[in-house]
Amino acid sequence: MPRGCIFADKGPAAFVADDAPDALLTLCTLLNSQAFGLLVSVQLARVELAQSFEVGLIQQTPVPDLSAAQQSKLATLARRAWSLKRTLDTIEETSHAFVLPAALRVRLGNYHPPTIEAELARIQSEIDDIAFDLYGFNEADRASVQGTQGVANDAEDSADDEGDDEDSAAPIDQTAGLLSWALGVAFGRFDWRLATGERAAPPEPDPFDPLPAKSPGMLPDGAAPYHAHAGILVDDAGHPHDLARLVEEVLARVEAPVLEDVRRWLQRDFFAFHLQRYSKSRRKAPIYWPLSTTSGSYTLWVYYPSLTSQTLYTAINDFVEPKLKEVSDAAAQLRNKGASRSRVEEKQFEELQAFELELIELRDTLLKLAPTYKPNHDDGVQICAAPLWPLFRHKPWQKVLKDTWSKLEKGEFDWAHLAMNYWPDRVREKCKTDKSLAIAHGVEDLYIEPPAKPKTARGRKKKGG
Repeated sequence: MPRGCIFADKGPAAFVADDAPDALLTLCTLLNSQAFGLLVSVQLARVELAQSFEVGLIQQTPVPDLSAAQQSKLATLARRAWSLKRTLDTIEETSHAFVLPAALRVRLGNYHPPTIEAELARIQSEIDDIAFDLYGFNEADRASVQGTQGVANDAEDSADDEGDDEDSAAPIDQTAGLLSWALGVAFGRFDWRLATGERAAPPEPDPFDPLPAKSPGMLPDGAAPYHAHAGILVDDAGHPHDLARLVEEVLARVEAPVLEDVRRWLQRDFFAFHLQRYSKSRRKAPIYWPLSTTSGSYTLWVYYPSLTSQTLYTAINDFVEPKLKEVSDAAAQLRNKGASRSRVEEKQFEELQAFELELIELRDTLLKLAPTYKPNHDDGVQICAAPLWPLFRHKPWQKVLKDTWSKLEKGEFDWAHLAMNYWPDRVREKCKTDKSLAIAHGVEDLYIEPPAKPKTARGRKKKGG
């Protein structure tokens, strides 16, 4: 647990009298050993190690006395294992350890997953051998543990198979991961210089260092982004903020292979991939939002971290209106040709008319939403995106947002800042009787303390009527 973190009511946390790093690392090795796991399972009266422990269960499990040499050895193994596990995470965009996608990570050296996994297995085996000796397990005991461990692993694998598909640990396709990173560079999220050698990778932190505000692969504060923008890029060939072109430029800049049709990938494949990678359990938090016309022929890509109450106005004024004028002018030129239009021009004219109507619908929807849309990042991605649900074309995500909006309308999320924006009277009325809600919205003065209940006299029961 990094310094500066807290644990929740169901967040497992262990504390030791000596909180020196070596003592904590030593404890980590013992708690992750097969011997310790078996002692816990005996107390639980079942083979597999439970996912949740009652208070005191770990505390009452014995920890052997260690010599200075034993503690040093175990701490060294723990630190190395932690470093190796962290190295595996350096290709995960959503990890605080992220550096570069898998396709580029080898440029920094020291990254070969099979070798890392093999060393981790060796370290685990060495830790288990030490723990078996410390707890006095003989050869027969160890053989028994190996057998029960196989049963437990099978049970865990079965449980994982029944979990949420979006939480699967399937390897990320290297091409998709590379394109996703390049898109992040275009938005100013990731730092392309790590791939070119213009910036050295930051040193590895200590295991208990506080979590960083940004992963090593993200663009440091104050550094110039690859492409300056106002939080919106667009799928529009020839536009200065055309996302497909920017992705191709990033890949060329770092001398990485460019997908044959980046635009098609953005239009058909990227958001589903992005939503999957940026979801965990019930939390779905995509940060690149595609707001599209009905057919998806025109898409504005909004960057959630840059989202403000002015974003929709920017989308209208800087993107939709200019595009609408361009399309309207082109359609007018063909309209004026009248009967002299060729067959090709006739088809083009029909397409422009349909596109014009879609852009008008998009503009009108944005104009309707913009005056009351005041997102607050503390509400989270899902709630911030909920009012915009009609503009998302990915059906599963659109359904999630539509359901979220329905719950907001019913008052199920009145703690959200967005709820106060849309239904202030209702939320304020609730704040009068709900102190935590009043505090959440900064209107503690609205809360009315209920009158104290009258004290009842204590004494003998009355006899009779």
